[in-house]
Order: sequence, then C-alpha cells, then structure tokens
Amino acid sequence: MLALLKICNLALVDDLVWELSPGFLSVTGETGAGKSVIMEGISLALGERADKSVIRAGADQCSLEAVFSLSNTDAINRRLEEAGVPPCEQGELLIRRVITPTTNRQFINNSPVTLSLLRQLSSGLADMHHPDSPRSLTSRERQLALLDAFAGAQSQVNDYETAYRAWLQARRERMELEQSEAANERELDFLRHQISEIEQAAFTREEVATLEEHWQRAHNASRLQDAASPILALLSGDDQAALPRLQLAVRRARELERLDPGCAAWLAPMTEAVECLDDVCARVRDYMDSLCSDPSERARLEERVALFDTLRRKYGNDFSTICEHLESCRSKLAALENREERLSELQRAEEKAHEAMVKAAQILSSKRKKAAPLLEKTFLQHAEHLGFRQALFHVQLDALPEPGPRGAEEAEFLFGPNPGEPLKPLRLIASSGELARVMLALKSALARQDDTPLLIFDEIDANVGGEIARAVGMKMLELGRSHQVIAITHFPQVASLASHHFLIAKQVTDGRSISALTEVKGRARVAEIMRMLGASGPAAEAHARDLLRLRSSTTGR
Repeated sequence: MLALLKICNLALVDDLVWELSPGFLSVTGETGAGKSVIMEGISLALGERADKSVIRAGADQCSLEAVFSLSNTDAINRRLEEAGVPPCEQGELLIRRVITPTTNRQFINNSPVTLSLLRQLSSGLADMHHPDSPRSLTSRERQLALLDAFAGAQSQVNDYETAYRAWLQARRERMELEQSEAANERELDFLRHQISEIEQAAFTREEVATLEEHWQRAHNASRLQDAASPILALLSGDDQAALPRLQLAVRRARELERLDPGCAAWLAPMTEAVECLDDVCARVRDYMDSLCSDPSERARLEERVALFDTLRRKYGNDFSTICEHLESCRSKLAALENREERLSELQRAEEKAHEAMVKAAQILSSKRKKAAPLLEKTFLQHAEHLGFRQALFHVQLDALPEPGPRGAEEAEFLFGPNPGEPLKPLRLIASSGELARVMLALKSALARQDDTPLLIFDEIDANVGGEIARAVGMKMLELGRSHQVIAITHFPQVASLASHHFLIAKQVTDGRSISALTEVKGRARVAEIMRMLGASGPAAEAHARDLLRLRSSTTGR
C-alpha cells in the first residue's frame, strides 16, 4: 500500500503530507480545488514524465516522495539488486523525485536512478484509472492479458513465450544460413584459394629459418669467394703461408724438446695453434665449396624468398602466424563444406522447436478456453450490481493462422449492455460511463488474481446516476478488502462508503491560492457529504448521516 505521499510545490499544492491507511479511501472537494494534483503527484512519483510547467509559480523546484509499505518485497528486491539499487528495509520502498526547470532527478531507496528504471520498478505498484483510461481495455492484447490473469495462466504464458522465442531463434538461424548461400560460395572459393596458395608453397619451419641466409649467400657468392680466397691463401697457399711456416716451427720445437725436455710446457701451445689453424683452413675450404655458383639455384632461392614475402604480406608476419591462418581457413572451409549437413540440423532443430511451441500453445489455449466462460459469468455477476442487469458479455477467442508472440489466439471482449442488441467489441462502446463500469466489473472479477497493491479511480463514476454511483462505490469497497483503493469522486454515494474520507480545499494565503488536504471525520464529514449532496438543513444532514450509517452497516464498523 501507499503509506505516505509528500508533495512540495506542485501546481496549487505548496506543502502536502498525506499519511494513508489500507482499505478504501475517498478524496473529495470542489471543482478546481486540486483533486487532480493528487493523481498527478502519484503519477509523477511513479515515473511519469514532467516538465517545468508542473512547478508551482515562484518556486525553484518541485519535489515528490512516496513510501510504499509492501507485505512481500522478494520480487522487487530482486529487481532492485539487478539494477544496483539498495533493497527495501522493513518492507518499505522509498521513491523520491526532484523536478527543476532544467533537470529531473529521481531516487529509489535514496539511490539515484534513471526515469526509465523508475517506471520499470514502479510498474506493478499502482493501477490508475480515470474516465479516459478504460480505453486501454479496448486493446485485444490487454484483454488477452486480463483473461490470462483470471485463468491463473502465468506459468503457461511463461512456458509458451520461452518456446516461442526458441522457435524464432531456430528459424532465424536456418533462414540466415539459407540466405547466405551466394555469399558462402564466394567465401568457399576464397578459402580454397588461400589454402591452396599456402599448401603449394610447402614451406617448412626449418626452411624458413635459413631461407634468407641461404639466399643472401647465393646472391653474394662471387663476392664471398673473392673475400675467402685470400684468407685461405694466407693461411696455407704455399710454403710461405702461415700454416706451413708454423708447422716448420713445431718441428724445430720437437728437436728442442729432445735436447731439453723442460721446454715442453711452453712449446705445447704451438702444437695446439697448428691444429686450430688447420681446422680454420678446413672450414674456409668447406665454406668456399658451399658457396653456390649455380645460377639456377640462385634463381630458385630468390623465388622462394619472394614467395614467402608474399605469404607474409597476405597472411601473417611470420611462419607461425601463416600456419595459424591456414588452420583457420581449413576449419572454416570444413564448416562451409558441411553446410548441407548443418542446414539439415537447423531444419530439424526448427521443427522440434515448432512442435514444442505448438504444444505449449495448445496447453495455454486449453487454459484460456476453460477460463473464458467462468470470466463471463463472474463479470456479469459484478456488472449486474453496476446497473447492467440484462447485459451480455462474451470472451471471443479467435484462432490465429500461426501462433504469435502471445499464443495461438487473440481475445475480443464482446459486450451488450441492452437486451435485444447484438454484442459489440468494447472498442465500439461510445459511453465513457458504461466503459468505466465495465472496467470496474473486470477489476472486481480479477480482484483475487490482481496483485497490484494500489488502485486509484479518478472520477470514473462520472456520467452515471446516483443509484449506479452507489453500486460503483460498493464495488470499490469490495476491492478495498484486498487492495488499497483511492477514489477521487464527486459522488456522495461513493465517498460515504470509504473507510477514510479526505477533503482537498483551496484557500488563499497572502494572496496565493493553496490546496490543502485534510481528513474529515464526524461532523466535518457529514458537512462534506451534505455539500456533495448540494443541500443543507436537517433533511440534508439526515440524508448524509443515513449514507454514512449504510457504510457502517455494510462494513460492520
């Protein structure tokens, strides 16, 4: 229930603090006193868009605060947690809005939130109705939702919606694969070309590691030969070269060792030097032999280097990246070449999802068909109390060619207020008074299923007679047993049935009009009922007291 409403600087309201009770509450007052501000204040607190025009003249900002006391906060706490908003404490949800000429700010449990999030989180807190709002009942989508609520079919609705989304996803995947056939053929050709190009090059990691070096050596073979030949000549080219002269020195050193063995220690490195120099000469000869002087081999190496450079430009900077690209192409090619198999899989998945959706639709349809006659009967029972004593009401279910987002059928509520006249869809009912009573009858029929804690009726008893107004009030009183109901009304028959009666009046203070809200009790309430009756004197007072006594006899209080 709405436990507290604070309004500051909204239109004619300067500073209003309203502490509310459960049950059926009425708000009355003269035309222009500011009753609509109550509706607007709650609407703004629940996320209705606002502009600077709502700010009271002369004020810098308008603020609103609403405190909802909830018996079960599990569901809303889950939504608050998902949004990163603190949970309700002690079952209370605090909503606050501040509206300035340039900005709007909103808070839930003292945490700033977006206006969109406020509307989402507050959507199930209140159901507001005024003379024009019952037109929402003319929506076939809304009527189907009402039937589902009455049928207690939320579980079946959830199951169907899940199955429907799964079928849509399966169908989308199958269609995307079919529609991409031409693109797939182009991609197949491109992938095959890339794979062929890399595979035919047949590079190995070992070849790539030495390819550049071998090519450089073959490319510079003549210059390298010219550079290496003098080295070999200086080392072993003739008797005057370094190696033969050093070998001669070693022979002389061995003769010296025979004469003086003590020289062996320092002469030994000469032998090592000969062996080392001999090894260097061998290596230089091998190096010169390895230099390629064959023009065809040089050309082959140059082609391989150019080919690898091409692969690097296209597929990666190094051999590993090129190999990774090759494996990726092979995987994609395999997937595309198995397209027919994949398409068959998707078709089977779509058929299975469609079967599951149809089955879920059948279960939901059965639930709706069973509930429709009961809703008709329950509605007519409530409608009879609202003056439709010979009315007819029918819930028509029209099968769809193919199940849609909400099932296999649409609902159309048909109503005939007068005997002998054909039933007509609610959208063709011209009288707002009749449509308002139809809405109230539906709300009464759905009272047990409707978990919205607060119902607000803003002058929906307009355009009805006194007797019917009394019946409207009785229905609101009944709804007040399971909901908190606020009725903004001009009818004394309605206001007198409320467990709490509030009067909004306009007064002038310091030359400014201000609307104030107060609860009327005892003689003050009798006086307000008399004003609403448009009469004065003992007879009017007796009538007012009779109306209030009727409430007491009805409620036992």
